[in-house]
Amino acid sequence: MMALSLSSNDRYCNWICESKPEDYKKVAQTMRSKPKSVLNLKVSSASLAAVAVALLASPSHADLTDVNRDLIVQRACEAAIWGIPAVAAYDIELAIQRDAGAAPGVVAYMSAPMDSRHGFLTANDVTPYTFTGLTTKDGPIVIDVPPAGDKAAFFGTIVNAWQVPIADVGTTGEDEGAGGKYLILPPGYDGEVPGEGYYVHQSDTDGVHFAFRPVAKNGGTHADQAAYAQTLQWYPYAQADNPPPTEFIDVKENPVNTLPVYDMTYFTDLNTVVQREPVLERDKVMMSLLTSLGIERGKPFEPDEEMQTALLEGLECAYDAMQEHFITRSVVPIWEDRQWGVWKFAEGQPEAGFPYETEDRVLTDDRAGGSYFWITYLPKKLGGSTFYLTGLRDNDGNMLNGQDTYKLTVPADTPAKDFWSVIVYSMKTKGFVEGAPVVGRATPNVADMVQNEDGSVDVYFAPKPPEGMEENWIMTGEDFFLLFRLYGPDEPLFDKSWTLGDIEKVE
Repeated sequence: MMALSLSSNDRYCNWICESKPEDYKKVAQTMRSKPKSVLNLKVSSASLAAVAVALLASPSHADLTDVNRDLIVQRACEAAIWGIPAVAAYDIELAIQRDAGAAPGVVAYMSAPMDSRHGFLTANDVTPYTFTGLTTKDGPIVIDVPPAGDKAAFFGTIVNAWQVPIADVGTTGEDEGAGGKYLILPPGYDGEVPGEGYYVHQSDTDGVHFAFRPVAKNGGTHADQAAYAQTLQWYPYAQADNPPPTEFIDVKENPVNTLPVYDMTYFTDLNTVVQREPVLERDKVMMSLLTSLGIERGKPFEPDEEMQTALLEGLECAYDAMQEHFITRSVVPIWEDRQWGVWKFAEGQPEAGFPYETEDRVLTDDRAGGSYFWITYLPKKLGGSTFYLTGLRDNDGNMLNGQDTYKLTVPADTPAKDFWSVIVYSMKTKGFVEGAPVVGRATPNVADMVQNEDGSVDVYFAPKPPEGMEENWIMTGEDFFLLFRLYGPDEPLFDKSWTLGDIEKVE
C-alpha cells in the first residue's frame, strides 16, 4: 500500500512541480523536519491546500526511498533473528550434501571426534556425532535406534525444522537404552498409526533432524563408536516391512562446515526453509513481512544489488543483537567470587521442552541469542550427565581476546566421575578456532601434560604455546570463550564445596 501511494505522489509531483512557488518548498521542508510544531499551526484551508501541493510537488523521492530502505534493513534484522533456529538446522543438512558430497537422507557419522576442520556450533571434541536431516513430506518416517551396546550407547534428540525437540532417544530418552522405533508423523497426518511397537510423535514441520552421540562405555574405542553408530536405521514407514538399507558417510574423513554464515547465503538458506516448510500459525505475521525482502512462498528469491546491501545491513544488526544477548543475558555466575557462569535459558523453557513459545508469544530473542545462535539440538528433557561452565572473561572481568596468553588451573579433585574437558570456541563463529592443532584438553590428556605438584594441571590459551607447555596449550589467535564440561558431575559441584579458579592473564 505505501509503495503504491508513494509512486502516485511522485507522478503527481512531476506534473505540478514547475508551477510550485519556491516558498512552498520551504514550508514542506519544515513539515518534514518538525512535524510536531506543524501540527500546532493555525492555518487557513487555503494555506493547507498550498502546503499539500508543496508536499506533493517537492522532490521527495529520495527521502521516501530512504524510508523504504530503512524499513527493509529493520525487517531483515528481525527476520534473521527469527530464522536462526531453522537456518542453523538446515545448514547442517546442507553441509552433509555440499561438503561431503552425500545425497539427501544420508546419515553422517564420525570415525573419530571433530577437530578444527569441522564447523559446528559449540561441538565437543571427545565424542563423535551421528546426524542428518530428513523429511516427512512424502509420509511418516521411522528412526530405528539400536539398543545400547557393550561398548557404546546413543544419547541425543530428534528435532523439527525449527529445532523444537520432538523426542530424546537412547539411555536418557524414551527407550532408556533399550532401543526403539521412533515413528515421526508429518503435519496434518490422518492416516494409519500403529497401536504398538513404536514411539509415535507428530511433527508440525516436514523437516526432521537429529544428532546422536554414540557415547563410549566399558573401554569402548572410536572404532567401537563408529561401528555402533552405523547400526542406526531410518526409512519411510510405508517400507517398514522391508526397509531399505540406511546409507552413511564418514564426515571425519569428509569434513563439513555446518556453521551459519552471515552473508547473503543466510537469506538464501532462510528462503529455502520458507519454500519447503509449512507455514505455522505463529509465523504468519513474519511471512507477510518477508515479502518486502523478496522472500515469498512459490516465488524465486532474486534480490538486486541495492536490496542485497540493505539485507546485509539488517543481517549485521541481527548478528550484533544475538551476540549481545549471548554475552550479557545467556550466562549467569555460578559462584559469587568467580567469573565462570552457567547457561540461563528463558524462564520455563527447560521444563516445557524448549518450544520457545508460550500461550501469548514466541520468545524470538531468547530462542536466538539465548540458544540457537550458539548451540544446537537442545534436549526435550535436560539431564544431569554433563554440566557446562562458560568462561567469557578473565579474573579481572575483561573479555578473553586472541592476542594475550591465559592460564586455567584445573584441580586434581575436579568432581567429574567420567572426565572433564575444556574447549576453545571462536567468539565470532561459536565453532572451533579454524586451524588449531587441538581445540581442547581433557582428562585423557593429563598423562601427557605437565602437572603441578598437587596433581593439578595448567591449561594455556594463546596464539602460541609457552615454552615447554605445548601439551598444555590450546591455540586461540582470535577473540574466544571457553566451555568447561564435567561429564558425570559429582556432589561437590552442586553443593559448591568445589570451585574452579578463574582464567588468568599471564605474561
